[in-house]
Amino acid sequence: MSTHKASDASFEKDVLQSDTPVVVDFWAEWCGPCKMIGPALEEIAASLGPKAKIVKVNIDENPGVPSRYGVRGIPTLMVFKGGQVAATKVGALPKNQLQAWIEQSI
Repeated sequence: MSTHKASDASFEKDVLQSDTPVVVDFWAEWCGPCKMIGPALEEIAASLGPKAKIVKVNIDENPGVPSRYGVRGIPTLMVFKGGQVAATKVGALPKNQLQAWIEQSI
């Protein structure tokens, strides 16, 4: 499974109503650290399989959701379980640390 794009319009269906935990990556095209972790998130998404999904929200194209959840810096990763924020991580990390954080958070 790979990462998916979510928007302000699809966020409720894609994330809040999901039966499985969802990792949301708040990012932007101009953000260097966001681009650095992108490939790692793709690999992690593939390794998670059906346990969880990773969704990317471009904050420039979709300003509503990031402001609702108080996203101030990017990349910001949030784990949602049952429609609620279960964990938050701000900033880029190496793939092994990202994967460890996601796996312990889901």
